[in-house]
This record gives sequence, C-alpha cells and structure tokens, in this order.
Amino acid sequence: MKNLYKIISVFAIILSITSCEDGIDPITQINPGPDAGAPVVEIAYPTDGTTIQDLNLESTIDIEFEVQDDIEISSVIVNVDGNQTASFNSFVDYRIFQTTVTKDGITTGDHTLEIIATDISGNQTIQIVTFSKEPPYTPLFNGEFLYMPFDGVYTDLISITNPEQIGNPQFAGVSYDGSNAFKATTDSYLSFELDQSNLGDEFTGAFWYKVDASPDRSGILTIGDDAADRFQGFRLFREGNSSSQRIKLNVGTGTGESWNDGDVIDVTAEEWVHVAFTISPTETVIYFNGLPVNTATPSGAIDWTNCTDLVIGAGGPTFDYWGHNSDNSVMDELRLFSVAMSQSEIQNLIDVTSPYEPLYQEKFYMPFDGSNFDFVGSTDATVIGNTLFAGESYEGSNAFLSATDSYLTYPISNIFGSTTAFSATFWYKVSATPDRAGILTVGDDAADRFQGFRLFREGNATEQRIKANIGTGTGESWNDGDVITVAAGEWVHIALTVSETESKIYFNGTEVNTNALSNPVDWTNCTEIVIGAGGPTFDYWGHASDSSPMDELRLFDRALTSEEINNMID
Repeated sequence: MKNLYKIISVFAIILSITSCEDGIDPITQINPGPDAGAPVVEIAYPTDGTTIQDLNLESTIDIEFEVQDDIEISSVIVNVDGNQTASFNSFVDYRIFQTTVTKDGITTGDHTLEIIATDISGNQTIQIVTFSKEPPYTPLFNGEFLYMPFDGVYTDLISITNPEQIGNPQFAGVSYDGSNAFKATTDSYLSFELDQSNLGDEFTGAFWYKVDASPDRSGILTIGDDAADRFQGFRLFREGNSSSQRIKLNVGTGTGESWNDGDVIDVTAEEWVHVAFTISPTETVIYFNGLPVNTATPSGAIDWTNCTDLVIGAGGPTFDYWGHNSDNSVMDELRLFSVAMSQSEIQNLIDVTSPYEPLYQEKFYMPFDGSNFDFVGSTDATVIGNTLFAGESYEGSNAFLSATDSYLTYPISNIFGSTTAFSATFWYKVSATPDRAGILTVGDDAADRFQGFRLFREGNATEQRIKANIGTGTGESWNDGDVITVAAGEWVHIALTVSETESKIYFNGTEVNTNALSNPVDWTNCTEIVIGAGGPTFDYWGHASDSSPMDELRLFDRALTSEEINNMID
C-alpha cells in the first residue's frame, strides 16, 4: 500500500510540472554571432558647450551617460580633466549600462569629460565633451574688488564670500536694479572681512540709495579700528531731518581726520540717488548721480591700521556713537574699488550698469549736468579751449556755457551723418554778448556753406534772431527763424527740423519759420558737430563762441513733427 502511495505521488508531481510548462515556449540558447563593432556611448549631461553658473567657488555636476554594445561591455572609465573619476567592470545588463556619476570640485574655467567604453573583444569607444564653469560675475571696472547686487543673497560676487549678519538685516522688497535691495533695519547690519591687499592709498565706494529719514541719522558704510578715535579707515554716514538728509564722509589719516560735508538728498522726492565717494591722499570727493557735490582736502593718505571689517548699513561697533546706528534706507548695487575713480569713470560706471534709454528715440542726448557726456553714445565730447558750466539749468543740476574761444566737438557718424533728415532740440537762455555767435555747426570747410548746417544767432542787446543755414550740395538754404527778447531772461525751447524738402524752426513748440530746400542736406566730408560756436567752418562774420547757456541737447536722425516737439516740452 505504501508503495502505491509513492507511485501516485510521483505521478502527481510529473503531471504538475507538465501543466506548468503548458503554453510556454522553452528557453533556447541563441548564438550572439560575431562582434559587430565597438560600444556606443551617449552622454546626456553635460553636453558639449554646457556652461555652469552658481554662487560657489567650486561646483558639483551629475554626469549622466549610457553605454550599449552588441555583445558584452567589459569596462567603462569616466575621466574629468584627465583624472579618473569613476570606473565600472561589473554590469547587471552586460549589453546596456546607464548611470549617473557625481563630480565635485568643478572650478571656474574650461573642463573636459572623457568616457572610455571597452567590450569583451577589446573594441573601444572614447566620447569627449567640453564644458565650462563661469563665475557669477566678472569685474567690469578698473580696481573693482567687491560687488554686492543684493538680489536675494548677501554674497560678494567677486570673492564669492558672504558677510556675517548682525541682528536681522533684511531685503527691501524693492530695487534699483535686479530683483531686490538691502535694508539694514534696527540694530542690524552686515559685517564683511576685508582682503587687506585691496586697501591702499586710494579707494572708491559706489551704490544706489533711497534715503529714509528715520532715524534722523545713521551710518551707511564704515571701516574702522575702534571707537576711541576716527584716525583710521573711513565713515560714510547721513544726518538731517524729515525733509533732507546730508551725506557726509570722515576719513582717518593716522594722526588726524578729514571731514567732507557732502550735500543733501531730498527725502520727500523718494528717488533713487547714485552715491559715490572717492578717497586719495590729496582729496576726497562725494558724488550724487555722477556729479561732484563736495570736495575736501585731507592732511594725508588714509590709514588702514588694524582695520579688518567693512560694516554695511550702520556705524557698527567703531562708529555707533552720536546716533549713527543702523540705517533704514535702501541700498542697492554696492561696489568697492581700490582706486580713486575720476568723475568720467563714475559717470561711465553709471552708464554701463544703468544705461540711458532714449526717451524720444534720439541719437544723442547731453544733459550737461556737470559733464559733457552723451548718454546715448556713452562718449564724452572733446573740449576745445575752456568751456564752462553755467551754474544754472533748465532741468537737472547744470547747463553748458561755451565761453570765449571755446566749444565742444562730437563725431556725427552715428547720429545723422548719413541721413537726408535730422533735428536738433535744446533749452536756451540767450545772451546778447557778443551780439552774434554760432550755436550748432556741422561743416566740411570754411570755403562755402554747401554741406552740413549752421544754427546761429544775430542781433543786439534787445533781441537776438535765431537763424539756420542748410547746405544742399551745390547751394544753400536760409531760414531766418525769429527773435528772442534778451531782456526777458527766460529759458526758450528751440527746435530745428530739416526734412528732404524744408527746414523749420520752433520756439517753445510753436513753429516760427519755414523755408524750402532745393535738395536734401549734403553731409559730404562732414565729420563732427561743433556745440557752442561757429567753429573752424563758420567762425567768420563774427559767429564765434556763444556765451548763452544751453541745456538738454538732443539730436535726431529724422525730422521731428510738431507733436513730437511739444511732447518733449510738456
């Protein structure tokens, strides 16, 4: 009976095995055939030309790739910049291998990724890509050693380091440029350890600033050794009231100190002001919006003895007395330099980092606010003789005054030297001395007036007539304009428009005279415009330098309409 049971059990097992295989194809070994070639390597990341940008001195990347072979992969080696980063010789799927390799320590510069795949027959494939890591910021200006845009981080983008946060400094939620700006808040500021190699006899600081009058005084930027005296480092701070705040500078010279009383910012205007200050052994200068507002003469060079930290947004531990505590004002785009920048360099800094956007599609704009800088072309005019600033203006802080035997020149190639229409507009307060003068002149020579144009004045102590002469190639066209009453002493907006067929002169947006042209203006051999005089091509008939203040000069490569001119005045 026992044997019968054993026989039945064995039969059942055989039946079960047979049932399990029912409907399933048996495994059949297939000959892989001959090795058809080397492995195929595909790199998903980084691809050729990939650029890595972050705020770290060294970055980390994930190298993603796949290797395939028709027979069997034997080994895979990953090299970065010639150094082995990873190697593999055991594979779950011996024909397809996918993986990610993490590589640390990627520094600024160009890098090479090399993946070497070998199959069991010895066939080898080498796939190479190049990638790079760029710094988040490359210094744009001579001597620039610190740049903090405050766009959500306090990082200095040049050294890639962060300051210590004292208290609870904040971001303002507004900015002059970028996505945010810095606000120190009560009992709070940033403290930055300085690289002593950047501290020499010269120094410049620059930033955009929206002043807050509460509290009525505070530190802004401070570098000092202790609170016992102010004989080392410097202190930039503000003092005032709810209407105006004066920006001041104190510089330590080792055995003494030097004060620069700067100038005031209108608190009620609630405007961004570009503040810059320069320190050299012979002078300190404070600038607002690129214009010098005060200069002082120190007794010697700045002394940096035991100065180790920069305090941003407060007087800090070395200058919190006299109420110069934390600042509630908003600061943006802070830059420090190891040189004492000139006014033109500071103006260039403003223009490069915050370029002027033409308001009226003009090709040239010179506001004359303490400089002869064209904000569209980003270039200074050439000064001939000794031009001046008027000490008054229609708009802004100053206006242009040419003075005897003096004027400005500027290239016209990118303004209107190739067009058949143009316009010039400016504000003008006429002077009757001398009784005639050139105002704007473009010419090729003094032999004739057949090229370019001449805008000038003639008259007497009572009235001055504004006239224009246009060269048309083989002839000239005159426009006798109209007169300005000298005794009125008023600013008058003057516009000259020239189309292919006519010239027009406007006073305060009103057309005062029109004259037809036989041909369009001819610019042959005309290379520059003279501002404030007849210049070498039109100084005859007494049209020499002008003693009349000029402000807000704009030049156009088209004939403006009356509506466009009036929009500029309104």
